[in-house]
Amino acid sequence: MVRTRFAPDRGLTSRMVLTMFLLGLLYVVFVAVLIALGVRTVAVVVIAGALLFVQYFFSDKMALYAMNGRVVRPEEAPELHGIVDRLSALAGMPKPTVAIADSDMPNAFATGRNQKKAVVCVTTGILRRLEPTELEGVLAHELSHVAHRDVAVMTIASFLGVLAGLMTRMALYTGLAGRERRDNGIPIGLIVVAVSGLVYIVSFLLTRVLSRYRELSADRSGALLTGRPSALASALTKVSGDMARIPTQDLRKAQPFNAFFFAPALKRDFSVSALFATHPPLERRLEQLARISAQLGRGA
Repeated sequence: MVRTRFAPDRGLTSRMVLTMFLLGLLYVVFVAVLIALGVRTVAVVVIAGALLFVQYFFSDKMALYAMNGRVVRPEEAPELHGIVDRLSALAGMPKPTVAIADSDMPNAFATGRNQKKAVVCVTTGILRRLEPTELEGVLAHELSHVAHRDVAVMTIASFLGVLAGLMTRMALYTGLAGRERRDNGIPIGLIVVAVSGLVYIVSFLLTRVLSRYRELSADRSGALLTGRPSALASALTKVSGDMARIPTQDLRKAQPFNAFFFAPALKRDFSVSALFATHPPLERRLEQLARISAQLGRGA
């Protein structure tokens, strides 16, 4: 990973390594079980691998297309480019491509497999609502994701879940669930569905845990880079509060991209299990920023 001036986060690195190790171990066990059951997994692995390849190498284009985003030149958005220029120089990293999505939902996201292929996109809704210092905090958060290669890591981490999902669909659609084993008469398809479902749940929970921590890490790194944790906290409060005013239909359309967003596309009173959330609770993010602000104040 190319070094930047973002504050190092050993906790994030260790969690990435541990998550990848556990997912790799789970993958080996999963394939071994399928082979023992006599299931031909080659086609499914190839399909899942192809999906991973497309998502890994074209995530920037796919995300912009899905969010109706367009790349903007400096003369089209001088203030936005100016903030990204300053933050990139401050972080010691290449300037990412800058884009704007025409959406009233106040949000931002970063995508791309590495720093040279990175795209930072903000919505027209967040541009209209935030002050320049608040927007700077949001963009510093997103650049931290780029610096830590979060998009690439999360794409690879999701591979096992995709594979397990495909195996379940294959068992159901091909009638494998009705085929019985010769020795004990247990339908192979039911075993495949059960094993695939368990693997999917475990991989899903592991990636969600990593996703929540990487958001806290990006908040921390972004706040330390700008030296203004209060500005990022203000942006978080505004964005989360205004999300309640966005039509539910629009939020539902955006929810598949929650893992990439600065703040999840959910109503503030939306009840969701913490185990399944892509982001930590707003209160926890604000508490962390308050601690950072206090630490910076003592160090002044």
